[in-house]
Amino acid sequence: MEQVHGCAYSAMHAAGLSRAIQSNASMLMEPVTFSESGGVRYLHFGTELIQGAMRIRDPNEIYLEYNQQMMAWLLFLETKPGMRVAQLGLGTGALTKFTHLHCPAVKSIAVELNPAVIVSARTMFSLPDDDRRLETLQADAKKFVKSPQYKSTFDAIQVDLYDAICDGPSASSLEFYKGCYKILKEPGVLTVNLFSRHKSFNINLQNICEAFDNRVLLFPESHDCNVVAIAFKGPKLEAQWKDVSVRAKLIKEKTGLPTNKWVAGIRRENARQQSQLSI
Repeated sequence: MEQVHGCAYSAMHAAGLSRAIQSNASMLMEPVTFSESGGVRYLHFGTELIQGAMRIRDPNEIYLEYNQQMMAWLLFLETKPGMRVAQLGLGTGALTKFTHLHCPAVKSIAVELNPAVIVSARTMFSLPDDDRRLETLQADAKKFVKSPQYKSTFDAIQVDLYDAICDGPSASSLEFYKGCYKILKEPGVLTVNLFSRHKSFNINLQNICEAFDNRVLLFPESHDCNVVAIAFKGPKLEAQWKDVSVRAKLIKEKTGLPTNKWVAGIRRENARQQSQLSI
């Protein structure tokens, strides 16, 4: 996780945030704070460590590289009416906003435990209000993935769960990742943000691999020491890299995501994937 220096101010100044916190006084939550530097607004949980970011002049852009990579499920799944995506850990709402804007056929469910994060996403980071394509739930992601009502519900799940310390994902157990597997449809894709230079990385990767029968690919490490894992459920996926590249180019043209870098990075980073994608 990166640190940032700039004009910092507390989330308590965001409209309505005090009421949101007071209504959940029984829950001990981390403080939500912000900073701004170079035209970018950053989200923090009471420390200098960055939990999310937004370019103020372009609030719908996914600003951070690892956040962009968490949209990699678009490489493998065609969006279609009735499709559902779950975002576990809301942050600034960057992924949820992006899906809401660029994937009109998809319904997004964003799961966030801290009510202050939900309010700040709307008041400080331009997350739209809930509608027929967006549902925001104040809930514990660990419990959410175990709920029988969501079994085989989601086409894609994006997991970005960190606390103020940022010493690895706050949900990392084998039980949690098995829960993610159960609430995915077939075919389904999971993307997870991991912190590469920490002991939690190998623990999480091992648990993801066990839960998903070793059907896991990794992006190369980004400049801020994040590594995004991609895990698959359903029939075996086999494709020529040139076809994946065509798909990546189409996504870039339609959304602006820098997908032209993704295919080469995934191909290079993962063993036994040089000749074709086979997972």
